[in-house]
Amino acid sequence: MMDNNSKEKTRKEKFIAGLKETVETVVFVVVMVIFIRFFIGEIRWIPSASMHPTLIEGDRIFVERFSRFYSKPQRGDIMVFYPPSEDIKTDFLSIFARLSGFFCKDVAYIKRVIGVPGDKLEIKEFVNGKFQVFINDKPLKEPYIMSPDDYIPCSEEMFCGPMKIPAGQYFMMGDNRGNSQDSRFWGFLPQERFIGKAVFLFWPPTRLHVFARPEY
Repeated sequence: MMDNNSKEKTRKEKFIAGLKETVETVVFVVVMVIFIRFFIGEIRWIPSASMHPTLIEGDRIFVERFSRFYSKPQRGDIMVFYPPSEDIKTDFLSIFARLSGFFCKDVAYIKRVIGVPGDKLEIKEFVNGKFQVFINDKPLKEPYIMSPDDYIPCSEEMFCGPMKIPAGQYFMMGDNRGNSQDSRFWGFLPQERFIGKAVFLFWPPTRLHVFARPEY
């Protein structure tokens, strides 16, 4: 029979073994989450109406991240990014939260790429009240927008052009042009601020579809 000391030692050994297994499991899960989010993609939900009718509040989308290793965003892509006003902290806890998604408080936007590096871009208002984006002096066909009539009118403080988009910079706009805080207000978006590209909507199931890049 085991004495009390032996029993106590056995209990401690079992507790330590169980704790070690738990810690190893947690570390493995965290590492895998970071790996998947950094190299493959992540799930995001839509909190605002700025992308109506393409995306509505409560939609769940998958945002892929692997294409950034071999390609750049193209016109028409729906991208998730950190706006220029967002301070991206680089301390360990902030980086860990960003990579893992645990307790991350970084503000991210989702908009569509309208202007790419080298483009000449201008937003024009016509006498009939309609608005039109021009790229390199040609009207941009945009069947995805909410309405060509429902725009926030351009002012002197806004970025409506004509202007040339610098290298490494992008011009982002929401599909709901009457309700979107986008590049018209804060200017060009540096490429390094992109998080990933929205590739498909999976929830709710009735709205499930893949996002195809428009043909311009």
